[in-house]
Amino acid sequence: MDKIGIVGGVPLKGEISIAGAKNAALKLMVAALLSDRPLVLENMPGVADVIALTHVLEELGVVVTIDPDMPSRMTLDAAVIASTTAPYDLVRKMRASVLVLGPLLAR
Repeated sequence: MDKIGIVGGVPLKGEISIAGAKNAALKLMVAALLSDRPLVLENMPGVADVIALTHVLEELGVVVTIDPDMPSRMTLDAAVIASTTAPYDLVRKMRASVLVLGPLLAR
């Protein structure tokens, strides 16, 4: 597995463009748990796994906003994590829900 190591105390800033692939989208959504500031994602695919993970994140307390003018754009605000437990009926629907464990432990 590839990884990127960042050394130094300079905060990262900027924008990158990533294609709307489901596997990338799920990991980016979960990355919102690592920040206490809103994360804006564009070019999000409207597939079942993205919708299911949206429900899992909302159960944890993440505020998810879909832009009505651009449905492929969503804002995830994980400033407050209200719960560390998601209902089984949500997490059993997708294997990718296990991705939330690392960021939750980090917080």
